[in-house]
Amino acid sequence: MPRPIIIDCDPGLDDAIALAMALRAPTLDVKAVTTSAGNQTPQKTLHNALGLLTLMQRQDVLVAGGAAKPLMRDLVIADYVHGDTGMGNTHLPAPDFQPVKQTAVELIADLLRTSSEPITLVVTGPMTNIALLLSQHSELKSKIERIVFMGGGMNAGNTTPVAEFNIYVDPEAAEIVLQSGVPLTMAGLNVTHQALVLPQDIERIRSINNPVAAAVASMLDFYLPLYLSHPRGLPGAAMHDPCTIAWLLAPELFESRELWVGVETQGQYTVGMTVVDEFGQNGKPANVEVLTHINRQGFIDLMVECVSRY
Repeated sequence: MPRPIIIDCDPGLDDAIALAMALRAPTLDVKAVTTSAGNQTPQKTLHNALGLLTLMQRQDVLVAGGAAKPLMRDLVIADYVHGDTGMGNTHLPAPDFQPVKQTAVELIADLLRTSSEPITLVVTGPMTNIALLLSQHSELKSKIERIVFMGGGMNAGNTTPVAEFNIYVDPEAAEIVLQSGVPLTMAGLNVTHQALVLPQDIERIRSINNPVAAAVASMLDFYLPLYLSHPRGLPGAAMHDPCTIAWLLAPELFESRELWVGVETQGQYTVGMTVVDEFGQNGKPANVEVLTHINRQGFIDLMVECVSRY
């Protein structure tokens, strides 16, 4: 039986590619897509989710908009990475269906409550919706099979020297999720910066003859130069969010370690830092499966295979 999942995202170019990988995967059953504010404003991320599902012909998937801002902070967006619409220069079709009337938290709670089996939550944006869910519906924790999230990193940041963007936007929410006791898998910068799409990989995707592949190639055309000109000096575009879906589809592509991870919410210079206790120095039991390495070529082959299904 396909694994039931809910994708909570803030599309966003790499969120879009993660959705493309998930929505035609025979081993995944996407029950809903919920949106958060992060890569763009809440209005734009919700619009993008609807447009992406229209493009991918999955209007059967339930969609709900989530929290308009982080739990305790003003919203920070990444328009400098994802462009004014959140989709770079890629033009999505006009959505031909509507979100449900419920909020993201209400929809996720209803799906968990009525499901005959636990559901995996895939979180590729700030964790505001999931923190609210866990706070308001703690009785449903046992219905969550696992939370697989893109965020944080081991000794790495991309928004500040130590903080990754998704965690930085709402560190209080991330800390609630990380200390919730729900099984967690973390795809942080230390692994997503290994999941690089190189120029020749974009041409391989462009050669696939379907509208989704064309859109993905267009997104990567916008995304790649940002990485090639970055002070970090990466030779390709980092596929942050698609690593979550890749792990669900092909965990054999990854190496991981069970470690304790927390989020700094008070530091003057370190707000949003994921503190990864790599050597067990704080004496606390591991709470996160931290992905540490990825087979890059296997990941690219998987991405191409997924996009070829449209």
